[in-house]
Amino acid sequence: MTERRIFEHPIIDFDRGEEFYFDFEGRKVKAYEGETIASALYADGLTKFTESKKLERPRGFFCAIGKCSSCNMSVNGRPHVRTCVTQVEEGMKVKRHGAKPDFPEKDIGRGKDRTEKDVEFAIIGGGPAGLMAAITAAELGGDVHLFDEGADLGGQLVKQTHQFFGSHEEDAGVRGIKIGDDLVEEAKKRGVNIHPETKVIGYYEDRKIAVERNGRFEVYQTEGIVYAGGAIENYLAFENNDLPGVYGAGGVQTLMNEEGVVPGEKVLMVGSGNVGLIVSYQLLQAGVEVVEVIEALPEIGGYQVHASKIRRAGVPINTSHTIVKALGDEKVEGAVVHEVDEQWNKIEGTEREIDCDIICLAVGLRPDTGFLRQAGCEMEYIPELGGQVPLRTEEMRTTERSIYVAGDSAGIEEATVAALEGKLAGVAAYEEITGKENEKTESLKKEAKDGIEKMRKGPYGQVPRQGVKTCTVDEEVCG
Repeated sequence: MTERRIFEHPIIDFDRGEEFYFDFEGRKVKAYEGETIASALYADGLTKFTESKKLERPRGFFCAIGKCSSCNMSVNGRPHVRTCVTQVEEGMKVKRHGAKPDFPEKDIGRGKDRTEKDVEFAIIGGGPAGLMAAITAAELGGDVHLFDEGADLGGQLVKQTHQFFGSHEEDAGVRGIKIGDDLVEEAKKRGVNIHPETKVIGYYEDRKIAVERNGRFEVYQTEGIVYAGGAIENYLAFENNDLPGVYGAGGVQTLMNEEGVVPGEKVLMVGSGNVGLIVSYQLLQAGVEVVEVIEALPEIGGYQVHASKIRRAGVPINTSHTIVKALGDEKVEGAVVHEVDEQWNKIEGTEREIDCDIICLAVGLRPDTGFLRQAGCEMEYIPELGGQVPLRTEEMRTTERSIYVAGDSAGIEEATVAALEGKLAGVAAYEEITGKENEKTESLKKEAKDGIEKMRKGPYGQVPRQGVKTCTVDEEVCG
C-alpha cells in the first residue's frame, strides 16, 4: 500500500490543512495540519509503535482515543505521550522509547508553573453526554468548564458517518458527525469554557481535580462534577492478539473517519453487533476490502439493515465462528478461525486460514470508571451495562456528593441515551449546587427522563433497562 491517506470519500470531505514535516527518529515524515502524531506515522507506513515490557514484542495502536498505552512515544523529550490524541506539529521530534523510556529530558510541569483555579461545574469528557451536560448547565446560568483530552470534541459521534435511528426528537436520519458538530457549536454559543487536549489525571478530596495540558499540571477546585468519560473497547483472547494490525473497531473508525487514513487492505471483522456491521460498511466506503465478518454467537447481534448492506456488497457474515490465532511475526499477515458449537467448543475439521492484514475487534465496550473509583463512588458489577458502574440515583448522582455520571461511564447504551443522561445530570447538578429549582429545571428533567424511557422501550433497550434497575439507588443511600 503506497498511500494510506483517503483523498476521496462518498460522505466525508477531508479538508487537510497545511503540509509540513516533523522528525521521527532522525527521519523527516510528512504530516498535515490537524493530524495526530499516530495517524501521520501510520499514514507513513509505521505499524510498530512500542514494545511490551517483558518480552519486547511489537505493539501497534489499538483504541486511538487515548484509553490504552499501545501508541505511547517520546515527544520533544517527554516520554509516555499518547500519540493517538496528540496533534503533530512542524519540527516536532518523536521517537519510540521501547519498553523502558529514558528519563525526561526536561521538566514537564512542577513547582511554580502549577496553577490553581476555582470553577463551579467541571464536566469531564466531551462526547454526547458531556456536551449535553455542559450545554444544559450553562443554559441555566452555570459557570461550566468542559475537559477533554482530544483536540476535537464530540466523542464517538465525530466518526459516525451513518444516519441515526429513532424519532425526530432524537436526531433520526441525521449523521453522527453532524450531531457532534451541532453539539460543539451549541456548547460554544452557551458560553461553555472548553479545554481541549487536557487530560484529567487525578481526583482529590472535596472535588478537586488535577489536569495535564501540554506537559503542565493545573488544579481546579470544583463545586460539582459530571463525569462522562465514555468507554473502553473490550479485547479478545487468542494467540498473537498483541500484533500490530489487531485493532479495536473504534480505533479503526477514528483512523478512517477522523484522520482520513485507511488501516490496511484486507480486514477480518470479529463481531457482528451494530459496531462491527457499521464499521465494516464504513471500511467499504473508504475502499478497504472486508474479507469476512465472524460472530461467535449463532445469530447476528446488530440490526438486519446494517447486515444487509454489507451482504449486498459481497461480504460474508459467518456466525458460530471465532478467531484462534493471528498470523505473522512483526504484524498481522493472516488469521486462523474455526466454528464453535452451542457450548462454545471447537468443531473439529472446521479450522481455516483467512488472508488479511487487519483484524478488527468489535466485541463490545466496558465503562471507563477509573476516575469515579478514585473519587470513592460505590461501584457494582452489572453485566447488562458492560461491567463495573457506579451506583446512582434516578437523576444520575453517585454516592459521592455533587458528583454525577452520564453516558457510557454509567453503562453501555446508545449515543442518544448518553446525551439524554448528560442533560439530566447537568440539570440535577445545577439544582444541587445552586439550590435553584424552578419550572424550567423540572421541565428539562422531565424531558430527559421521558426520552430515556422511550429509548429503553425498544428491543435493544431491554437488557440495559434491567441493568439500570439494579444500580439505581434512593437519594437516602447517597446521603
